[in-house]
Amino acid sequence: MEIINLINEYLWSYLLIALLILSALYFTIRTKGVQFTMLGEMLRLLFNSGKGSNDNRDAKVGKNKTISSFQALMVSLASRVGTGNLAGVATAIAIGGPGAVFWMWVIAILGSANAFIESTLAQLYKVKGEKSYMGGPAYYIKYGIGQNWWAILFAVLITVTFGLAYNSVQSNTIALATFNQFGWSRMIVGIVLTALSLAIVCGSIQRISRFSEIVVPVMAVAYIILAVTIIALNITSLPDVLSLIVTDAFDFSSAVGGGMGMALIMGIKRGLFSNEAGEGSAPNVAATASVSHPVKQGLIQTLAVYTDTIIICTCTAFIILCSGVFDNGHNGIQLTQDALNHEIGAIGSSFVTIAIFFFAFTSIVGNYYYGETNIQFMTKKRWVIYAYRIAVGAMVMIGAVSELDFAWALADITMGLMTLCNIAAILVLGKYAIRLLDDYRNQKLKGYEPTYRSSTIPEIADKTRCWE
Repeated sequence: MEIINLINEYLWSYLLIALLILSALYFTIRTKGVQFTMLGEMLRLLFNSGKGSNDNRDAKVGKNKTISSFQALMVSLASRVGTGNLAGVATAIAIGGPGAVFWMWVIAILGSANAFIESTLAQLYKVKGEKSYMGGPAYYIKYGIGQNWWAILFAVLITVTFGLAYNSVQSNTIALATFNQFGWSRMIVGIVLTALSLAIVCGSIQRISRFSEIVVPVMAVAYIILAVTIIALNITSLPDVLSLIVTDAFDFSSAVGGGMGMALIMGIKRGLFSNEAGEGSAPNVAATASVSHPVKQGLIQTLAVYTDTIIICTCTAFIILCSGVFDNGHNGIQLTQDALNHEIGAIGSSFVTIAIFFFAFTSIVGNYYYGETNIQFMTKKRWVIYAYRIAVGAMVMIGAVSELDFAWALADITMGLMTLCNIAAILVLGKYAIRLLDDYRNQKLKGYEPTYRSSTIPEIADKTRCWE
């Protein structure tokens, strides 16, 4: 643990924070602030894709089993919206102070430019699988950069991080929440979670997407309504809460003992865990959508970062800070439960327990898919997929009954390393995503519904064959 903590300290305190912020600023400038200037277009695409039609009508994958942009968004949100939103925010506040919320906002707003680039590249370099499109950082590293060892390294890291480590964290949070609230046996909860998880993940991406597009929006809307209700009840204290967040974020006076430095580190670390912008996970599902132009899915996935951090994480932060119990010594999901119990009684903590069950369970399903698609990148042997499913089930069970300090620390390292792999890749290939964005904007100015053909960027046409 001492070695792991030392690696994490250098990885997160120095290298990753600088790289994430610098790459986010670079892509924000190069895309002319795509995350701000094209917000209206993001919403238009979201509502159109929500109708369930695939606008790339030429797409033929397997037996025409493609998924829509909206379904791809819901799968990525299934992974994003989970423990990080309810327990991770609480941990960030407990350790980094209220100022950590400010830095979560910053990394989400700036980092959404990274999210746009990586998801657009995933669409550009996607390939046709047996049942759906497939893609992600491993694919654009291999086909775009031509470095297979780099691609395999990323594939291994994301499989370990999401399929195994993160899934144990998700089940651990569910088991703790239900034990604290209802006194349910963690062993029984673990068995039920394992059975439900295997029942869903043994299907295809189509089954995962159908499950996610029903559960995620319903629970997200219900949680937002609850948060808005609590904020309305505490509306007079809202200015003080906002002031506390901002002033604590720049608390230079106590920086030596933690202060601003700890707020910055915890805000960015837990913000990245939650919204995954630049991490390289969301592109794996962004590639599966059937769209007429890669930029469309890039824009929709950018919107997912806002949904995750600016809306849902902020809801949790305001609930905790409005309650005034953020410094009661508790951490993680227990702190969120304490806050809701303080505000609206036992019904509040019961609701957050139910919410964390659905949020974390959909994260298990989404996380599983990231691992599967990267295993399929490395090998076509079906027994490896079956072994992976067993391993995922085992980690869900282990997470439910174990203390996971080691798993959290290990996940932080593998998450950090996969983020380094992905950021380096998008810095190399980002010029193509920027050219795609210019092409998209030009077609919109001419009144066209943007459509991409591989001949638009002829020097890589032989590597983007899904767009012929």
